[in-house]
Amino acid sequence: MISYQDLTFIIVTFKSEHIISDCLKDIPGEYKKIIIENSGNKKFYEDLESKVSNLKVFIMNDNIGFGKANNFGILNSSTEYLFLINPDTKIYKSEIDKIIKIIQNVDFAIAAPQIIEKFKVYKNDKDNRNYIFVNEVRGMAMLLNKKKFSGSFFDENFFLYLEEIDLCKRVRNMGEKIIEMNVEVSHLGNQSHSNNSFEVEMSRNWHWMWSKFYFSKKYKGFIFSMIIFFPILVKLLIKLIFYFTLRNNTKFKISKMRLKGLLASIIGKSSYYRPKI
Repeated sequence: MISYQDLTFIIVTFKSEHIISDCLKDIPGEYKKIIIENSGNKKFYEDLESKVSNLKVFIMNDNIGFGKANNFGILNSSTEYLFLINPDTKIYKSEIDKIIKIIQNVDFAIAAPQIIEKFKVYKNDKDNRNYIFVNEVRGMAMLLNKKKFSGSFFDENFFLYLEEIDLCKRVRNMGEKIIEMNVEVSHLGNQSHSNNSFEVEMSRNWHWMWSKFYFSKKYKGFIFSMIIFFPILVKLLIKLIFYFTLRNNTKFKISKMRLKGLLASIIGKSSYYRPKI
């Protein structure tokens, strides 16, 4: 039987002081919890660790990204099951109890709840079954069965975007199963850190293009990926000229960041860009 002793919650954060307490308050105290903070902010998390039971906080000096930080949390966990959640998610005890009940007798490597957002619901099953088998799940909340992995979890070359899609693809290639459960987790969306600035938006655009090409190159090869992305490259160049001519500085900068991220990935540079906040 699976119990609370078999499950650890892992939360990767970056300046999430304004929402992390709300994320944690509905997770029962008996569950182990690990936070990996990527901004180096020690004071808040020292206070948090003293208030929340079964919580261990690791402070990273640098922003190491979603995948690498989760890998760190996984390596520092001792339980068989790991529930990775974003700080801007909310899951109630009743839903956690449902998850424990569902996974008791299911063979899976990755399990995920249905993600509920303000304007969108990530739900594949329309018949309200306890679970269904799927090809991939969203990374805001996902449960890993550690024994199904041979020491390889997230590809740390990704800094932001597509890490969970890559992990799901590798799990399927290993012949393991992914399930979506009839359990709901609320996701605020783009609220995982307190500074939601234009600089963050530019970083998102840079990494989206970098990750898309890297993912394609990883599974389809460089030549085929160049064929796919060449029209996108041309379109971005045209947009740059167009927005420069219109003096639309905001859209010009966003297009420029998308182009720079794509070019960095094409020439084989690492996902080096970090938001300056």
